[in-house]
Amino acid sequence: MRREELADLNAFLTVAEAQSFTRAAAQLGSSQSALSYTVRRLEARLGVRLLTRTTRKVAPTEAGDRLLRTLRPALDEIGAELNSLSELRDKPAGTIRITAGEHAAATILWPALERLLPSYPDINVEISVDQGLTDIVAARFDAGVRLGEQIARDMIAVRIGPDQRMAVVGAPSYFAERPPPRSPQELAGHRCINLRFPTLGGLYAWEFGKAGRELKVRVEGQLVFNSVPMILNAATAGFGLACVLEDQVAAQIAEGSLIHVLADWCEPFPGYHLYYPSRRQTSPAFTLLAEVLRHKG
Repeated sequence: MRREELADLNAFLTVAEAQSFTRAAAQLGSSQSALSYTVRRLEARLGVRLLTRTTRKVAPTEAGDRLLRTLRPALDEIGAELNSLSELRDKPAGTIRITAGEHAAATILWPALERLLPSYPDINVEISVDQGLTDIVAARFDAGVRLGEQIARDMIAVRIGPDQRMAVVGAPSYFAERPPPRSPQELAGHRCINLRFPTLGGLYAWEFGKAGRELKVRVEGQLVFNSVPMILNAATAGFGLACVLEDQVAAQIAEGSLIHVLADWCEPFPGYHLYYPSRRQTSPAFTLLAEVLRHKG
Protein backbone atom coordinates (compact mmCIF):
# COMPACT_ATOMS: atom_id res chain seq x y z
CA MET A 1 0.00 0.00 0.00
CA ARG A 2 1.32 3.39 -1.00
CA ARG A 3 1.48 6.26 1.49
CA GLU A 4 -1.20 8.29 -0.33
CA GLU A 5 -3.60 5.32 -0.22
CA LEU A 6 -3.30 5.18 3.56
CA ALA A 7 -3.94 8.93 3.73
CA ASP A 8 -7.06 8.50 1.53
CA LEU A 9 -8.39 5.75 3.82
CA ASN A 10 -7.85 7.95 6.88
CA ALA A 11 -9.69 10.81 5.15
CA PHE A 12 -12.67 8.55 4.37
CA LEU A 13 -12.74 7.23 7.94
CA THR A 14 -12.74 10.73 9.42
CA VAL A 15 -15.58 11.93 7.12
CA ALA A 16 -17.67 8.82 7.73
CA GLU A 17 -17.36 9.06 11.52
CA ALA A 18 -17.90 12.82 11.59
CA GLN A 19 -20.77 12.52 9.05
CA SER A 20 -19.65 15.87 7.68
CA PHE A 21 -16.97 17.09 5.30
CA THR A 22 -16.82 20.38 7.20
CA ARG A 23 -16.17 18.80 10.61
CA ALA A 24 -13.77 16.24 9.14
CA ALA A 25 -11.79 18.97 7.36
CA ALA A 26 -11.43 20.84 10.66
CA GLN A 27 -10.15 17.69 12.41
CA LEU A 28 -7.60 16.96 9.68
CA GLY A 29 -6.52 20.57 9.17
CA SER A 30 -7.57 20.43 5.53
CA SER A 31 -10.04 22.28 3.34
CA GLN A 32 -13.49 20.88 2.61
CA SER A 33 -12.86 20.87 -1.14
CA ALA A 34 -9.53 19.04 -0.79
CA LEU A 35 -11.13 16.43 1.45
CA SER A 36 -14.01 15.92 -0.98
CA TYR A 37 -11.52 15.44 -3.81
CA THR A 38 -9.57 12.86 -1.74
CA VAL A 39 -12.69 10.77 -1.04
CA ARG A 40 -13.79 10.91 -4.71
CA ARG A 41 -10.30 9.75 -5.73
CA LEU A 42 -10.56 6.79 -3.33
CA GLU A 43 -14.02 5.90 -4.66
CA ALA A 44 -12.71 6.04 -8.24
CA ARG A 45 -9.79 3.81 -7.40
CA LEU A 46 -12.00 1.23 -5.68
CA GLY A 47 -14.79 1.50 -8.26
CA VAL A 48 -17.59 1.83 -5.66
CA ARG A 49 -19.46 4.67 -3.96
CA LEU A 50 -18.45 4.87 -0.30
CA LEU A 51 -20.48 7.86 0.92
CA THR A 52 -23.96 9.16 0.31
CA ARG A 53 -24.01 12.95 0.37
CA THR A 54 -27.06 15.01 1.24
CA THR A 55 -27.46 18.66 2.14
CA ARG A 56 -27.66 17.80 5.84
CA LYS A 57 -25.22 14.94 6.40
CA VAL A 58 -22.89 12.38 4.92
CA ALA A 59 -23.49 8.67 5.51
CA PRO A 60 -21.61 5.55 4.39
CA THR A 61 -23.08 3.36 1.71
CA GLU A 62 -23.23 -0.42 2.13
CA ALA A 63 -19.73 -0.68 0.65
CA GLY A 64 -18.59 2.24 2.78
CA ASP A 65 -20.01 0.68 5.92
CA ARG A 66 -18.21 -2.58 5.17
CA LEU A 67 -14.93 -0.75 4.63
CA LEU A 68 -15.53 1.24 7.81
CA ARG A 69 -15.94 -1.91 9.93
CA THR A 70 -12.66 -3.27 8.57
CA LEU A 71 -10.73 -0.01 8.64
CA ARG A 72 -11.39 1.18 12.19
CA PRO A 73 -9.83 -1.84 14.02
CA ALA A 74 -6.90 -1.88 11.60
CA LEU A 75 -6.08 1.82 12.11
CA ASP A 76 -6.57 1.46 15.86
CA GLU A 77 -4.00 -1.34 15.84
CA ILE A 78 -1.57 0.74 13.81
CA GLY A 79 -2.04 3.67 16.20
CA ALA A 80 -1.42 1.46 19.22
CA GLU A 81 1.75 0.11 17.66
CA LEU A 82 3.00 3.61 16.88
CA ASN A 83 2.39 4.59 20.50
CA SER A 84 4.33 1.57 21.72
CA LEU A 85 7.23 2.49 19.42
CA SER A 86 7.22 6.00 20.85
CA GLU A 87 7.40 4.58 24.37
CA LEU A 88 10.26 2.31 23.30
CA ARG A 89 12.12 5.33 21.93
CA ASP A 90 11.92 7.07 25.29
CA LYS A 91 12.67 3.94 27.32
CA PRO A 92 16.36 3.68 28.22
CA ALA A 93 17.88 0.92 26.11
CA GLY A 94 21.02 0.07 24.19
CA THR A 95 24.72 -0.54 24.85
CA ILE A 96 27.02 1.87 26.71
CA ARG A 97 30.80 1.42 26.38
CA ILE A 98 33.01 2.98 29.06
CA THR A 99 36.76 2.87 29.63
CA ALA A 100 38.03 3.27 33.19
CA GLY A 101 40.89 2.38 35.47
CA GLU A 102 40.53 -0.68 37.68
CA HIS A 103 40.04 1.33 40.87
CA ALA A 104 37.30 3.53 39.40
CA ALA A 105 35.59 0.55 37.80
CA ALA A 106 35.50 -1.35 41.09
CA THR A 107 34.65 1.48 43.50
CA ILE A 108 32.48 3.80 41.38
CA LEU A 109 31.09 2.12 38.27
CA TRP A 110 30.21 -1.33 39.53
CA PRO A 111 28.30 -0.19 42.67
CA ALA A 112 26.21 2.14 40.47
CA LEU A 113 25.56 -0.54 37.84
CA GLU A 114 24.61 -3.05 40.51
CA ARG A 115 21.85 -0.68 41.62
CA LEU A 116 20.74 0.41 38.16
CA LEU A 117 20.72 -2.60 35.83
CA PRO A 118 18.11 -4.81 37.57
CA SER A 119 15.48 -2.13 36.84
CA TYR A 120 16.57 -1.60 33.22
CA PRO A 121 17.06 -4.97 31.51
CA ASP A 122 17.35 -3.34 28.06
CA ILE A 123 20.52 -1.44 29.03
CA ASN A 124 23.80 -3.24 28.30
CA VAL A 125 27.10 -1.93 29.63
CA GLU A 126 30.64 -2.79 28.55
CA ILE A 127 33.44 -1.72 30.89
CA SER A 128 36.98 -1.77 29.49
CA VAL A 129 39.51 -1.65 32.33
CA ASP A 130 42.52 0.30 31.12
CA GLN A 131 45.04 2.22 33.20
CA GLY A 132 46.09 4.32 30.20
CA LEU A 133 44.51 7.51 28.91
CA THR A 134 42.41 6.01 26.10
CA ASP A 135 41.22 8.18 23.20
CA ILE A 136 37.51 7.52 23.66
CA VAL A 137 36.58 9.03 20.29
CA ALA A 138 39.03 6.95 18.27
CA ALA A 139 38.24 3.80 20.24
CA ARG A 140 34.47 4.40 19.93
CA PHE A 141 33.75 4.53 23.64
CA ASP A 142 30.70 6.44 24.82
CA ALA A 143 32.59 7.79 27.82
CA GLY A 144 35.61 7.39 30.04
CA VAL A 145 36.28 7.68 33.76
CA ARG A 146 39.41 9.45 34.94
CA LEU A 147 40.58 11.77 37.70
CA GLY A 148 39.48 15.35 37.15
CA GLU A 149 43.02 16.61 36.49
CA GLN A 150 43.46 14.19 33.56
CA ILE A 151 40.44 15.24 31.45
CA ALA A 152 40.85 17.27 28.25
CA ARG A 153 39.13 20.63 28.18
CA ASP A 154 37.01 19.86 25.11
CA MET A 155 35.16 17.12 27.01
CA ILE A 156 32.03 17.34 29.12
CA ALA A 157 32.90 16.11 32.62
CA VAL A 158 30.45 14.89 35.27
CA ARG A 159 31.84 14.53 38.78
CA ILE A 160 31.10 11.00 40.01
CA GLY A 161 33.27 10.72 43.12
CA PRO A 162 34.65 12.68 46.07
CA ASP A 163 38.05 14.36 46.22
CA GLN A 164 41.01 11.99 46.42
CA ARG A 165 44.34 12.07 48.23
CA MET A 166 47.54 10.19 47.67
CA ALA A 167 49.09 8.20 50.49
CA VAL A 168 52.72 7.14 50.97
CA VAL A 169 52.80 3.85 52.85
CA GLY A 170 55.26 1.24 53.97
CA ALA A 171 55.19 -1.99 55.96
CA PRO A 172 56.17 -2.15 59.65
CA SER A 173 58.99 -4.50 58.63
CA TYR A 174 60.37 -1.81 56.30
CA PHE A 175 60.30 0.88 58.99
CA ALA A 176 61.90 -1.49 61.48
CA GLU A 177 65.17 -0.92 59.60
CA ARG A 178 64.95 2.84 58.96
CA PRO A 179 63.03 5.90 60.23
CA PRO A 180 60.02 7.18 58.25
CA PRO A 181 60.58 10.19 55.97
CA ARG A 182 59.52 13.55 57.41
CA SER A 183 59.55 15.43 54.10
CA PRO A 184 59.38 14.48 50.39
CA GLN A 185 63.07 15.32 50.01
CA GLU A 186 63.97 12.51 52.43
CA LEU A 187 62.51 9.96 49.99
CA ALA A 188 65.90 10.03 48.28
CA GLY A 189 67.19 7.89 51.15
CA HIS A 190 64.41 5.30 50.83
CA ARG A 191 63.61 2.35 48.59
CA CYS A 192 60.46 3.23 46.66
CA ILE A 193 58.27 1.16 44.37
CA ASN A 194 57.67 2.88 41.05
CA LEU A 195 54.57 2.91 38.86
CA ARG A 196 55.04 2.93 35.09
CA PHE A 197 52.24 4.54 33.08
CA PRO A 198 50.85 2.02 30.55
CA THR A 199 50.17 4.63 27.85
CA LEU A 200 53.03 7.12 28.15
CA GLY A 201 55.64 4.64 29.29
CA GLY A 202 57.15 7.01 31.85
CA LEU A 203 57.41 6.57 35.60
CA TYR A 204 54.96 8.36 37.89
CA ALA A 205 56.58 11.29 39.70
CA TRP A 206 55.22 11.37 43.24
CA GLU A 207 53.26 14.59 43.76
CA PHE A 208 53.11 16.55 47.01
CA GLY A 209 51.72 19.85 48.21
CA LYS A 210 51.74 21.85 51.42
CA ALA A 211 50.81 25.46 52.18
CA GLY A 212 50.76 26.38 48.52
CA ARG A 213 54.07 24.69 47.79
CA GLU A 214 54.02 21.89 45.22
CA LEU A 215 56.69 19.24 44.66
CA LYS A 216 57.21 16.39 42.22
CA VAL A 217 59.71 13.81 43.36
CA ARG A 218 61.37 11.15 41.19
CA VAL A 219 61.92 8.13 43.40
CA GLU A 220 64.14 5.08 43.03
CA GLY A 221 64.01 1.46 44.12
CA GLN A 222 64.37 -2.15 43.03
CA LEU A 223 60.85 -2.56 41.68
CA VAL A 224 58.71 -1.05 38.93
CA PHE A 225 55.14 -2.18 38.18
CA ASN A 226 52.32 -1.01 35.95
CA SER A 227 49.77 -2.50 38.37
CA VAL A 228 48.74 -0.95 41.68
CA PRO A 229 47.78 -4.31 43.28
CA MET A 230 51.33 -5.55 42.57
CA ILE A 231 52.78 -2.38 44.09
CA LEU A 232 50.72 -2.92 47.24
CA ASN A 233 51.77 -6.57 47.47
CA ALA A 234 55.42 -5.53 47.32
CA ALA A 235 54.94 -2.72 49.85
CA THR A 236 53.14 -5.01 52.29
CA ALA A 237 55.99 -7.49 51.97
CA GLY A 238 58.45 -4.77 53.03
CA PHE A 239 60.18 -4.11 49.69
CA GLY A 240 59.76 -0.35 49.88
CA LEU A 241 57.43 2.63 50.05
CA ALA A 242 54.41 2.98 47.77
CA CYS A 243 52.45 6.05 46.70
CA VAL A 244 48.83 5.21 45.86
CA LEU A 245 45.32 6.61 46.33
CA GLU A 246 44.48 6.81 50.01
CA ASP A 247 41.28 4.80 49.80
CA GLN A 248 43.20 1.98 48.06
CA VAL A 249 45.08 1.38 51.32
CA ALA A 250 42.55 2.54 53.92
CA ALA A 251 41.89 -1.02 55.12
CA GLN A 252 45.61 -1.90 55.37
CA ILE A 253 46.33 1.32 57.29
CA ALA A 254 43.45 0.60 59.67
CA GLU A 255 44.66 -2.94 60.38
CA GLY A 256 48.30 -1.88 60.70
CA SER A 257 49.77 -3.90 57.82
CA LEU A 258 50.83 -0.59 56.20
CA ILE A 259 51.90 2.65 57.88
CA HIS A 260 50.91 6.04 56.44
CA VAL A 261 53.69 8.65 56.25
CA LEU A 262 53.97 12.21 54.85
CA ALA A 263 50.19 12.68 55.33
CA ASP A 264 50.63 16.43 55.84
CA TRP A 265 52.18 16.67 52.37
CA CYS A 266 49.29 14.93 50.57
CA GLU A 267 46.57 17.44 49.73
CA PRO A 268 43.15 16.63 48.20
CA PHE A 269 42.63 16.88 44.43
CA PRO A 270 39.61 16.41 42.13
CA GLY A 271 38.29 12.85 42.16
CA TYR A 272 36.80 10.72 39.42
CA HIS A 273 34.77 12.22 36.59
CA LEU A 274 32.76 10.66 33.79
CA TYR A 275 33.75 12.43 30.57
CA TYR A 276 32.47 12.35 26.99
CA PRO A 277 32.71 14.50 23.83
CA SER A 278 30.71 17.72 23.89
CA ARG A 279 29.59 17.14 20.29
CA ARG A 280 28.07 13.71 20.92
CA GLN A 281 24.31 13.39 21.37
CA THR A 282 23.66 11.17 24.37
CA SER A 283 21.05 8.41 24.48
CA PRO A 284 18.38 8.12 27.21
CA ALA A 285 20.31 5.14 28.59
CA PHE A 286 23.56 7.12 28.84
CA THR A 287 21.79 10.13 30.36
CA LEU A 288 20.25 7.86 33.01
CA LEU A 289 23.58 6.24 33.88
CA ALA A 290 25.33 9.61 34.09
CA GLU A 291 22.69 10.84 36.52
CA VAL A 292 22.99 7.71 38.68
CA LEU A 293 26.77 8.15 38.77
CA ARG A 294 26.67 11.89 39.52
CA HIS A 295 28.36 12.65 42.83
CA LYS A 296 25.79 14.01 45.28
CA GLY A 297 28.21 15.15 47.96
